Amino acid sequence: MRVAIAGAGNVGQFIANDLATNGHDVLILEQDPAVVSRCTPSLSGPRGDGGRLEWRTVDACEVSSLREAELDQVDVVVAATGDDEDNLVISLLAKQEFAVPRVVARVNHPKNEWLFNEAWGVDVAVSTPHLILALTEEALSVGSLVRLLQLERGRARLVEVTLAPDSPVIGKAVREAGMPRDSTFVAVVREDHVIVPRGDTTFEDGDEVLALVTPDSEDEVRQLLIGH
Repeated sequence: MRVAIAGAGNVGQFIANDLATNGHDVLILEQDPAVVSRCTPSLSGPRGDGGRLEWRTVDACEVSSLREAELDQVDVVVAATGDDEDNLVISLLAKQEFAVPRVVARVNHPKNEWLFNEAWGVDVAVSTPHLILALTEEALSVGSLVRLLQLERGRARLVEVTLAPDSPVIGKAVREAGMPRDSTFVAVVREDHVIVPRGDTTFEDGDEVLALVTPDSEDEVRQLLIGH
């Protein structure tokens, strides 16, 4: 897979290095020549399982720069700069001008998250503050549905529920739970062990249940796991 990452800050460099080490070809787009000069010696060339790191000193908000970088040849674009406006512009250009199949964008300021949607070419928006909040709520909440992540431009959501003693599914098997057709159980965490749900997996008090839902099925899943 070929991935283009716009922004060579700590976040961009970390993602690039891991992807290349795992065998993917990575193109890093950074407009600051000093950053490119400083980082290229340690982050360039072949890595790990055959992946490669390549640098381009360009403004990723300029169509001509992206065309020179052959953005139409990449499978994924990651807009990882520290500026939300830049990340939105990069996402929009990647999707509309170069038809990149998947665009992932970093949200720096939570108040801007509502902008990171399909209209701006964003497939997946990652807001660190909101993710930390969700994980904190997940750790503290029993009997509540917590959204962990939005996928496919909001058409799918990863949610988590820690089952309370009065949950309607306690003692039931997965196949008996009545999960909506457009949703599925992803995992059950029980006593620090991850269980891949099967049809005969039985829910127990205190289970952390992760499910993939749609906006239309979320309320039904909440009712199924929580009961209210």
